[in-house]
Amino acid sequence: MRPLHIAVFAALLPLAAPAQEAPSFGPLPAAEVVFAEQLYLKRPIVVFADSPNDPSYSRQMELLARSYPELEERDVILVTDTDPEARSEWRQKLRPRGFSLVIMDKDLRPVIRKPLPWDVREITHAIDKLPLRRQEMLERNPAGR
Repeated sequence: MRPLHIAVFAALLPLAAPAQEAPSFGPLPAAEVVFAEQLYLKRPIVVFADSPNDPSYSRQMELLARSYPELEERDVILVTDTDPEARSEWRQKLRPRGFSLVIMDKDLRPVIRKPLPWDVREITHAIDKLPLRRQEMLERNPAGR
């Protein structure tokens, strides 16, 4: 009878383990993100490339991955598009050529376009200079006036 208990316990053990949560922040393919639904909710950073093997794309994704918490703090949604043939809504609205990094404000207005990878420190400084971001910071910390 003991081996049966062990077998049942071993079979049920994975069910007792706490469910792992999906990561709260990370890149999302452009096909999964509806452009209009981000209005005043998120601040899109869109990384375009003609192929996922583009060295500039790989470098940009490495730089961004180092500082996900800093981007999440600024209500960023990271959108990637590496398939020009799919003609995603993001690609049609922003019209990139080759590799392109596009930083947008919450009103879905492109603020900065870069043809080369950019460090997260530079991205966060640029975001912190935006009028909507400054307003958010003052609302979160009114004593900082």
